[in-house]
Amino acid sequence: MEKEIRNNINQIINEFAGFDDWMDKYNLLIEMGKSVPVIEPQYKTKSNLISGCQSRVWLQAKYDGGKVYFAADSDAVITKGIVSLLIRVFNGMTPDEILNADLDFIDEIGLKDHLSPTRSNGLTSMIKQMKLYAMAFKVKEKAGEKE
Repeated sequence: MEKEIRNNINQIINEFAGFDDWMDKYNLLIEMGKSVPVIEPQYKTKSNLISGCQSRVWLQAKYDGGKVYFAADSDAVITKGIVSLLIRVFNGMTPDEILNADLDFIDEIGLKDHLSPTRSNGLTSMIKQMKLYAMAFKVKEKAGEKE
């Protein structure tokens, strides 16, 4: 895994390791959600809405200089925190780095064990959507090289 993604993941693991109680970890997630790069209102469209989430989550991606940048929003504070975690890991990475990322930290911090089944499905949907954006940008870049 790319060094920068690993550093982002290690930073998140260390932040969660500072808390034993899951209520404190949920509060950390809520705080993280406050720092998510917020999606512009004009991008809060049905096409940017992630299906499979219990809450409404909008995710937008842009490709600039060979790197992918995400913005998001949600109507639920925990969900907003979860998407902000993923954005911290993936923002500013290349499509290949995103596609090859090992997201074992989600289990390591215990997040999957402490989410309801619907939130867990939402987390999977968010990851899938971010990787789909990365795949699309990779394909588009390769097509541009052939022109």
